[in-house]
Amino acid sequence: MSAEIIPIPRAALHEQVAHRLRQMLVENRILPGAKLNERELSEVLNVSRTPLREAIKMLAAEGLVELLPNRGAIAVELSEADVLNTFEVMSGLEAQSGELAAQRITEAELDEIKAMHYEMLAAYTRRDLPAYYRLNAAIHGAINAAAKNPVLTATYKQVNARLQALRFRSNQDGEKWSAAVKEHDMMIEALSARDPVAMRTVLASHLGNKLDVVIEQLRSAKQTASGTAKA
Repeated sequence: MSAEIIPIPRAALHEQVAHRLRQMLVENRILPGAKLNERELSEVLNVSRTPLREAIKMLAAEGLVELLPNRGAIAVELSEADVLNTFEVMSGLEAQSGELAAQRITEAELDEIKAMHYEMLAAYTRRDLPAYYRLNAAIHGAINAAAKNPVLTATYKQVNARLQALRFRSNQDGEKWSAAVKEHDMMIEALSARDPVAMRTVLASHLGNKLDVVIEQLRSAKQTASGTAKA
């Protein structure tokens, strides 16, 4: 975790702090299972303990951190079963979003998604994973918004929040990252063609491939930890 001081606007301070903490969790600057050190985070984010604690409560409500009695908060660490169950739901939400978006997207929305896609490709070329991931997440969010179903969007945001860090890490494998980019090319083609079946298919496949990578990474990390413990 960097010691760089990050200034935050005073308006809606706890929401700003929650946003920064969410980024730190997604980008693994706060690792799964790690305790959230309030003193250190207050210094890094340049805020007092009060808005920080409010932000932590927000993240707890989102399922990103766990509040422990008399022990503060820790970053949630999902089990393999948690990941499988959550991805199963998320795959359906992504596929539904894609299908509806292909039917309901406006030209302006499509143009915006295409613009973000080209920016994302530039970030991929630079191998700038944080920038790539922020644009990637924005594209998926824009596709969901283009579906124009507020109930779907609310559910999507709630479930997706639990998977952000895992989806971020899944791009750290070069070959898998390249495959994900090609799948995004297919999304743009299907959206441009207003093809709901193709959008449902590519988004379901995209999430399935993400799940395979995430499970592989979780098992690898578990084996490494087990080997270290035995050494």
